[in-house]
Amino acid sequence: MNSRRSWLVFGVSVFAYLIAVMQRSSLGIAGVDATERFDVQAAALSSLAVVQLIVYAGLQIPVGVVLDRHGPRVLIATGAVLMVAGQVTLALAPSIGVAIIGRILVGAGDAMTFISVSRLIASWFSGRALPLLSQAMGTTGALGQVLSAIPLSIVLHQFGWEPAYLSAAALSVLAFVLVILFVRNAPAGTVPVERPGGWPAALHQLRESLGRPGTQLGFWSHFVTQSPGAVLTLLWGFPFISVGLGYGATTASLFLTLIVAVGVVAGPLLGILSARYPYRRSNIVLGIVSAMGIAWAAVLLWPGEPPVWLVVLLLVVVAIGGPGSLIGFDFARTFNPARSLGSASGIVNVGGFLASFVMMLLIGVVLDVIDRANGGTGAPSELYSLEAFRVAFLVQIPVVGLGVVFLLLARRKTRRRLHEEEGIRVAPLWVALVRGWRRRGNRT
Repeated sequence: MNSRRSWLVFGVSVFAYLIAVMQRSSLGIAGVDATERFDVQAAALSSLAVVQLIVYAGLQIPVGVVLDRHGPRVLIATGAVLMVAGQVTLALAPSIGVAIIGRILVGAGDAMTFISVSRLIASWFSGRALPLLSQAMGTTGALGQVLSAIPLSIVLHQFGWEPAYLSAAALSVLAFVLVILFVRNAPAGTVPVERPGGWPAALHQLRESLGRPGTQLGFWSHFVTQSPGAVLTLLWGFPFISVGLGYGATTASLFLTLIVAVGVVAGPLLGILSARYPYRRSNIVLGIVSAMGIAWAAVLLWPGEPPVWLVVLLLVVVAIGGPGSLIGFDFARTFNPARSLGSASGIVNVGGFLASFVMMLLIGVVLDVIDRANGGTGAPSELYSLEAFRVAFLVQIPVVGLGVVFLLLARRKTRRRLHEEEGIRVAPLWVALVRGWRRRGNRT
């Protein structure tokens, strides 16, 4: 545990995750190009991203069950192979139908990567380092969005569609080779984690994970924090910034990298806060969601075109939701035994992507409805107007709002069970703040 070999495994596995994030977000910089290449409208274009996320979310629980039975190494390697096949298919796709098949393969490969890497880190490291390393994994992996937003975008606009996506596929080949050579499921001599002996036992373990309030709390935490950023980075951010706001493709790519840069800074800070205040993690989540809601309201309600500083502020706040969503996996680790950590992590990971593909699809539908109502031709300049985006982005309110309601219910059940089983009572935040203020006053 925490050895030099551990860091090698950490580095290789996080690289594999970084490349998976790049493959996942590689369509985000090609929204306008894909609209013209396949001659489709916004709803059809959103299907490329939505089907990928449906596959991703739908496979999380089965992948978690397989992970508990067979370990992470084989799943990370298999995921890399599937993403190679998916990006090659997308590169050569002559129609939207074939392109969708490619994104299905990418979604399936991506689905196998994150929770497997998360499980791998838990097998190679221990102690208070785990929350920090989980944040480091998430923020480093998020650099994959930079690879898609800048180098891949340059290749796409300088050399064309096929070279861009074939070069992306080549990086997954490299990840596969490195995983096969250097990654093992656990340190030598480690007592093997108890694994279910068959599918009935694995499904029973899954039901136990689903029934734990802490797993549900992790699911809804991921649901409300990850999805607003994913909507921007995976599909709608590029057309919103480049066409809707009129900033152009180059500036849109740079702005999307800002999301990653902020995540790199915010991730370690959130990791430290989570480790220091384990009973206040849900308050951190709710604080992030509240900040995102205020920032979105300011941008969407601003009369006329919002100023650049406000758009930057929105991206900064939304970016914090990425590392903030990893708190959901802290809940999974805290409230589940090691033998079912894969299943619990899979359940949590469904949350954010379920919310993401629902919002992506609804935004595409709303954009098409507005375009037809205005007699538009489907051209990007009309389809992706700022006024259309103002209305379309409102779909986030009911989706995230519903998630917050269920998060509060899951938190109440989790705290009740924590009190019943361990005698720990977590007071409301305002009560804790008042107590702290009084203690500080008494010391003074």
